[in-house]
Amino acid sequence: MMFRLPLLSLALCAGVSFAQAQDAKEPLYKVVDGYKVDANTMQGFRTWRAAACDRCHGANQEGMVGPSLIASMKVLSKEDFVTVVRDGRLQKGMQSFGNNKQVMDNIDHLYAYLKGRSDGAITRAKVAEIQ
Repeated sequence: MMFRLPLLSLALCAGVSFAQAQDAKEPLYKVVDGYKVDANTMQGFRTWRAAACDRCHGANQEGMVGPSLIASMKVLSKEDFVTVVRDGRLQKGMQSFGNNKQVMDNIDHLYAYLKGRSDGAITRAKVAEIQ
């Protein structure tokens, strides 16, 4: 248990989620300077823009007609996120993206981008790819 605090500190400094830092797998996202992201996370941002999610969730994901994704992503599991995006929440006005090939092909990248925003590792809504 004593190793977790240094690991958490290291993960936060590197812009990597703690859950991913514990795994031997690839991190969920990589962030430099708060807005430069890895290619997959950049694809998540592009998917966000292409699907026009900002129309309801706001340009900074802080909510408008739809809820703040900064807050929602703190409590939604990845499975719940995929279900909501795929099936929508029609009773609340959330459309389904299950038939949107770009969204469904990039659902993991979209999740990574929004999780990075929610975790505070990605500090700007508009990102650039790490060069």
